[in-house]
Amino acid sequence: MQEIARGAKAAKRPEGSRPKWVKTFLRYRWLYLFMVPGLLYYIIFHYVPMFGLVVAFQDYNLMKGVWGSPWVGFDNFRTVFSSPDFLVLMKNTIILSVYRIVFNMFPDLILALMLNEIRVRWFKKWIQTLTYGPHFLSWIIVYGIVFSFFAPGSGLITNFIRDLGWTPIDVLTSSEWFRTLLLSTDIWKSTGYGAIIYLAALAGINNELYESAAIDGAGRWRQMWHITLPGVRDVFILLIILRLGNILDAGFEQVYIFLNVRVYDVGDILDTWIFRRGIEQLDFSVPAAVGVFKSIIGFVLVILANKLAKRFGGSGIW
Repeated sequence: MQEIARGAKAAKRPEGSRPKWVKTFLRYRWLYLFMVPGLLYYIIFHYVPMFGLVVAFQDYNLMKGVWGSPWVGFDNFRTVFSSPDFLVLMKNTIILSVYRIVFNMFPDLILALMLNEIRVRWFKKWIQTLTYGPHFLSWIIVYGIVFSFFAPGSGLITNFIRDLGWTPIDVLTSSEWFRTLLLSTDIWKSTGYGAIIYLAALAGINNELYESAAIDGAGRWRQMWHITLPGVRDVFILLIILRLGNILDAGFEQVYIFLNVRVYDVGDILDTWIFRRGIEQLDFSVPAAVGVFKSIIGFVLVILANKLAKRFGGSGIW
């Protein structure tokens, strides 16, 4: 009887009658299973919190919550754009972000090219360790190092300049030097780690191209210009697109730690203003409106940069 029942079921569902998507799912079921933790992470920590965007359109009150807070429409956005500090904040944020994009990407690429040319393995590993190390230091520690060198009246370099008979420069509280200080410390901290992406791209270049170029008489500089740089072009463009999407994120942690009252005119950015207004003053609606504004600008810039990259021969993001 069991054999007859199995035969009847097989007759009702002939082999190959399953939909194509079912076959694909069953074939790659273990790969889909491995995707579940990553999907859950993005759903829980990236998509579910997007519901909080409604706070930007409310006069949010902690006691009333999201459902009980009154709806105010675009009043929070009007408050942001009419603020006398908004233009200064936007100017400082864009300047610092552009500085990071322009001056931070080339040291990463140059370091990767230099490491790629080193043939002595122990020396290459030593340089990599030396340049990667600062990335794992927190900005608090970096500020402590900088303070020990440039502290007014007691810094190592400050005292050295004074001993030479020169007038010491108060780097930490000088509006002229503050952006330079931020940029230089960021380059020192992130260059080694940023070079890893370019080293991975360089590892993917076919060695036969270099062998063919050497046979044709091309030297190391010619090989770098015609093979190495084109080999990392798409990665370079991709990183530019991603950084343009975060152009209104000027490095909150670093700026907040280095910031002081005397350099607000050149160092105060949108994120530090949001922090002071949201955390210190417990006003969450206006900072949420700034977050929505930043997201829209970043989204538009990513779309435009991706189209420009494809127009000029790059692969883009999609």
